[in-house]
Amino acid sequence: MYADRRLAYTYLFPAVILVLVFIYYPAVLNIFYSLYRWSAFSEKKIYVGMHYYNRLFKDPVFYVALKNNALYAVISLVFQVGFGLIIAAILEEKFMRKFQAFFRTVYFSPAVISLTVVGLLWQLIYNSNIGIVNAFLKLIGLGNYAQDWLGSSKTAIFAVIAVSQWQYTGYIMILFLVAIQKIPYELYEAAMIDGANRLQMFFNVTVPQVKEMILVCTTITIIGAFKVFDEVYVMTAGGPGRSSEVLATYLYRSAFRNDEMGYAAAIAFVIFVITFVLSFLQIKLFRTGADA
Repeated sequence: MYADRRLAYTYLFPAVILVLVFIYYPAVLNIFYSLYRWSAFSEKKIYVGMHYYNRLFKDPVFYVALKNNALYAVISLVFQVGFGLIIAAILEEKFMRKFQAFFRTVYFSPAVISLTVVGLLWQLIYNSNIGIVNAFLKLIGLGNYAQDWLGSSKTAIFAVIAVSQWQYTGYIMILFLVAIQKIPYELYEAAMIDGANRLQMFFNVTVPQVKEMILVCTTITIIGAFKVFDEVYVMTAGGPGRSSEVLATYLYRSAFRNDEMGYAAAIAFVIFVITFVLSFLQIKLFRTGADA
């Protein structure tokens, strides 16, 4: 028993070292850097204590970015997790199984495309002059709704969020599909014998049985929503104005455009705290596992 335990620790040790060096050490170092005023072009650091955190919580741009990230998370939960689960359940129905491989490929394909390519592609799709979105609206008689989707402060963030739903709903769907396929068919047979319809079986059999996968998907989705950068930066760079700014683009702007590394470190720490707290709350609320 002792030898087995030593062997297990031997295999775990390299992974623990990697986690400590590449995750926990940088996180602690980031907190240290957030307490100093410093530049990327100077070795001199001036201790400012909690100044950057006080400034951050008085910064109106921070609250715009936080609101946009929260909006990103809520919409992503509805579409990626909600619709992802519904699509997976539909594809597992008997009448859809012969088409399942085709639809799996169609829905999952966007997830493997480079984020930069996706951003540039949708810039063209949203283009007010040559984009197919406005062309389609005009074609069906809704030309009054045609506009510059990425150039308007009212629609820019929603246009970017819509792209993420298009790209990642299929990925979440695949995760749910795997979970649904592991559900014993006897549970559905018992529900049918009891007179349950498809909707009742979905809510009383499918959803409870994929509870742990729902936790995984919601955690992935919320963390992704608060870390989002590429789509926003490529499509709008946080504009017009700061209307589509998110925490990651604001961090980038502070660090590499304004050269305020300490302020950027404070933003990074806030992102870490938000994602950590939300993940912890999800685990506690779902209470997955045996008597968790």
